[in-house]
Amino acid sequence: MTALLDIRGLNAWYGASQALHGVTLRIEAGEVLALVGRNGSGRSTLARALMGLVRSEGEASFAGHSLGGLRTFEIARLGLGYVPEHRDVFPTLSVHENLQLGVAPRTRNRAPRFTFNDAYELFPVLRERQRTRAGALSGGEQQMLTLARALLGDPDLLLIDEPGEGLASLVMDQLAACLRRLRERGVAMLLIEQRLVIARDIASRVAVMGHGEIVFDASLDSFLTRADVMQEWLGVG
Repeated sequence: MTALLDIRGLNAWYGASQALHGVTLRIEAGEVLALVGRNGSGRSTLARALMGLVRSEGEASFAGHSLGGLRTFEIARLGLGYVPEHRDVFPTLSVHENLQLGVAPRTRNRAPRFTFNDAYELFPVLRERQRTRAGALSGGEQQMLTLARALLGDPDLLLIDEPGEGLASLVMDQLAACLRRLRERGVAMLLIEQRLVIARDIASRVAVMGHGEIVFDASLDSFLTRADVMQEWLGVG
């Protein structure tokens, strides 16, 4: 059976420095995979490599399409969404204008599954602030905006990098509730975290990265029994 995302022997570089070393990973349709590891382990680089944002070599395919040589907007049009760690909103544009920039062009033979109303239902605060400049939003509101904008691209798989970074626990709970609803709608996710903060409640599988490689890949239940893996690769016991 063909995986939705199939990565085999992927290497990536920043200049002359190699950051990924033969990464192999699969994600099935509708699956939520947590990718954990220490800072500098290569998790964010993997997301950037998949989106064509860093130089990479190896095999990566999405929904049966090779990602090699594609530009970022072409990858997004295939249905691969990306929510970067640093949010990257357009600060001088309004909330609604930011969302408009995420709307997917009609390149697939189906009606879009996510609309502006869906975005505002998932994040009511964005509806309240839709005319506010994005740069005036709080960090949590900007994270919600970035996620909502990615959804309007109608993704089959979302790459979400450190969604809870720097957020208050109440905002993290709101984001986790949103991600649960997306999982229920059948959106697959690669959820990148340093530890299992949000992913513990929604992921079915855990992969651990260390030194630019996948060093562990198993079910969430199996991972939670492996104190040795947690200690060696995450620094927790």
